[in-house]
Amino acid sequence: MQDVLSKMQETAGKYAAVISQVLDVDVEIINASLERIAGTGRLKDKLNHSIENQGDLYKKVIETGKRQVIDNPGEHAFCKNCPQRLCCEETFDMGAPIRLKEQVVGVIGLICFTEEQKFHIQEHFDIYTRFLDQIAELIASKTLEIEEMERNHAVIELLNEIIDNVEEGIIVLDRKQKILKINSIGRAVLGLENETGSFSVKIIPSGNDIPTFSEYKVIVNGILREVIGRMFEINNPDYNRIFMFKDAELAKVQALALAATKERFGLDSISGESEAIRELKERVKKIASSNSTVLITGESGTGKELFARALHEEGDRMDGSFVAVNCGAIPEGLLESELFGYVKGAFTGADPKGKIGLFEQADRGTLFLDEIGDMPIYLQTKLLRALEQKIISRLGSNTTVKVDVRVIAATNQDLEEMVAERAFREDLFYRLNVIPLKIPPLRSRKEDIHLLASGFIHRFAGLFGKRVAGISQGFWDLIERYAWPGNVRELQNTIEYVINMMEDQAVLTAGLLPEKMKISLANCEKPDLSSLEQMEEKLLLKAFELYGSDGPAKRLIAEKMGIGIATLYRKLKKYDIG
Repeated sequence: MQDVLSKMQETAGKYAAVISQVLDVDVEIINASLERIAGTGRLKDKLNHSIENQGDLYKKVIETGKRQVIDNPGEHAFCKNCPQRLCCEETFDMGAPIRLKEQVVGVIGLICFTEEQKFHIQEHFDIYTRFLDQIAELIASKTLEIEEMERNHAVIELLNEIIDNVEEGIIVLDRKQKILKINSIGRAVLGLENETGSFSVKIIPSGNDIPTFSEYKVIVNGILREVIGRMFEINNPDYNRIFMFKDAELAKVQALALAATKERFGLDSISGESEAIRELKERVKKIASSNSTVLITGESGTGKELFARALHEEGDRMDGSFVAVNCGAIPEGLLESELFGYVKGAFTGADPKGKIGLFEQADRGTLFLDEIGDMPIYLQTKLLRALEQKIISRLGSNTTVKVDVRVIAATNQDLEEMVAERAFREDLFYRLNVIPLKIPPLRSRKEDIHLLASGFIHRFAGLFGKRVAGISQGFWDLIERYAWPGNVRELQNTIEYVINMMEDQAVLTAGLLPEKMKISLANCEKPDLSSLEQMEEKLLLKAFELYGSDGPAKRLIAEKMGIGIATLYRKLKKYDIG
């Protein structure tokens, strides 16, 4: 009988592929002579080889005619004498007999190489083993071309029980291209959640292939959907094809999210393909190894700390410490001791052993001063001295300590306006602003919104254990139209909210987005004031022509226009003048 089983090698290979795709494990089919006639994954290219010296598990299946399971292959007695098997890598093995007229003619083997695969099999063990037994019987019946309708229907029913545990859409088709079975993800992707009855479907290959998948156009009820998937031809009286697929847009999201979700802090951790982001990345590469101070400006939520970390990671100080402090988050009375440290007895409540400051912690590395605009004036003087002389002194000490620190500062405030209002030291501003780096708001680089949102969808769906069946165009329309005043941080929080609100195996739609977004978009139409702004810009340019652009000239222009010097600086910044 084993020779007959070997002759159906191509069909056995198709069944092995279906089992592997549905159960997400490697599968091999062995004949009674212990020759591998079909295999998937790591076993795909190891066919027609005898495994007699490494097949003790399968020998036991053939001898007893019973299913055998090994939970820890490397430690089991079956595997002690099998040096050629990869037992040290395997986490779970199972063999199911293929019986024909009470004779075992072969074995279906399931092999797990990860703990996740093992857990998935054990969690649904009863259903999966029943399914495996039915497949084994079907293979046996195929060897003698026996058409057993009831058994084939049983396989379909068992398949229907488990396909919702697969994170892809699955369609079982009959010979007239009607859908016999479809899982919930498949219904969501094709928009059939509320439809009943049978459907005719057209599945048309586009001719474009990507690794492990092909692109298809699926037409159901006259509606066209673009998907990527795999088609399996099965020679069966009731059904002849199984189509496994996923929404093409969702696949794109997962691909785009690959780089965005990696745990890195260099330039690769900054997602964005807009010209502005590409230019910023190039600038970071140029200045990363410099010791000059950098002032990063930009609205809240634009990712200023990400760029500060990238400057550190891409430069010569990458092996040193990156020390970050938010100057606005630490009480004014404690910020000085945090930055410069103190000796024992420096003040009431101090650690009796004293404390090293952040400047010393960052020695030979980078100190990131976030929200530098919130630093009190008296402390700005001491910071300026540290930057210029490269020395610091702890509170309560007259001894100075040399430090080799590169300082990167960041703020979402207008420091030039604060200088004009005497709220920030002018000399410190120029000392910090040696290399300015301005991060553009998200609304000015809309081409990055899709990429960033894709990364967040992928991350939070995995974090919350939810499966996204697809993403509607209406969802993307609102995402890309919204102004995102909170920038990347607001986008991240919005996607986290959406994934929390969605049902598992659902399509992301515009209805899941927060109400404030929809209200904001509905109220966003405002009168066109561009002509007034153009007049104001022309007036400022004319004033610069008449009076010049230095400090005294700016004060004179402000006086002539009847506005404060701070207001003038704000307008100059708005129009990018001077």
